[in-house]
Amino acid sequence: QVQLVESGGGSVQTGGSLTLSCAVSNYGYILYSLAWFREAPGKEREGVAAIYTGGRYTSYAASVKGRFTISQDGAGITMYLQMNSLKPEDTAIYYCVAARFPVDSDSVLSEVKYHFWGQGTQVTVSS
Repeated sequence: QVQLVESGGGSVQTGGSLTLSCAVSNYGYILYSLAWFREAPGKEREGVAAIYTGGRYTSYAASVKGRFTISQDGAGITMYLQMNSLKPEDTAIYYCVAARFPVDSDSVLSEVKYHFWGQGTQVTVSS
C-alpha cells in the first residue's frame, strides 16, 4: 500500500508563503503522477498542481498558476508545493495524491485518476 504523509500546513496572512511537503512511500508501486488537491468548506475538491512522467512535466490549475510551484526530489520520495502570494481563497485542506497508472496530460488534475490519498494538511490564509 502506498503511504503519503503531508506536512507544512499552517496559518499565514494574505501575501505570505508556505511550503507543503509530502513524504511518499511507494512500497514497490510505480507511481506515474503525483499531485496536490485541495478542499475548502462548501466547495468542490480541486486539483491544484501535478507532476508527472518522472517529474519532467507539471500542470497547474488556473487559480494558482504563477503563484504555486510543484516539485519533487530526484528519487520521487518527497514532493513539494511552494505556495507564494497566498490569498484567503487558498484556504483549504491540501491533499497529496498519487496515481498508480499513467495519466494523460489533459487529465492530470482529475481526481478520478488518483488512487492513493494522504490525510491532508490545513492551510489557512487570513486577510
